[in-house]
Amino acid sequence: MNANDNPGERHPLEPFLPSGARLLMLGSFPPQRHRWSMEFFYPNLQNDMWRIVGYLAAGDKTHFLSPDAKRFDKERIEAFCRERGIALYDTAVEVIRLKDNASDNFLQVVQEVDLAALLARIPACRTIVTTGQKATDTLRSIVGCEEPPVGGCVDADFAGCRLRLWRMPSSSRAYPRPVEWKAEFYRRVFADCGII
Repeated sequence: MNANDNPGERHPLEPFLPSGARLLMLGSFPPQRHRWSMEFFYPNLQNDMWRIVGYLAAGDKTHFLSPDAKRFDKERIEAFCRERGIALYDTAVEVIRLKDNASDNFLQVVQEVDLAALLARIPACRTIVTTGQKATDTLRSIVGCEEPPVGGCVDADFAGCRLRLWRMPSSSRAYPRPVEWKAEFYRRVFADCGII
């Protein structure tokens, strides 16, 4: 399948931008809706993002799962992000899926996020985290910065702000590392921002 055979897909969620957010986490784009366990970011039960955050916040990677472990608990996740100052969105607002799956390798970005407009809505935010290679590549094309190492950061000037850009390992299970291993990378940026 090529891009001409497949129409563009618009982002299905509004940015989550709590007042006072200090950290903006940017993925690439949500998976197809049939893979969702909740109406929020990182909704796929096979994605480890909320296990990573639960492990760091409460020492329990099941902390943000529902009691039956069949979905993530959106209300608890949202409350945690509001309390700790974590904003969420993605680096693409429109994509073409070149294959019928959730892989970033087969996403063609049609329209990038308006990062300056996002940052204007969360003026206390000076730290951005990308949660995988596709998100990192897209953010670099927007900001014009060098590529941070996995688990590391670079400083960049963008839209009149001095930003710190962190690159995290993917939370996808397609990146086959244990939750605890991935969490140690996320611990660095969360500690740097005073989130944990």
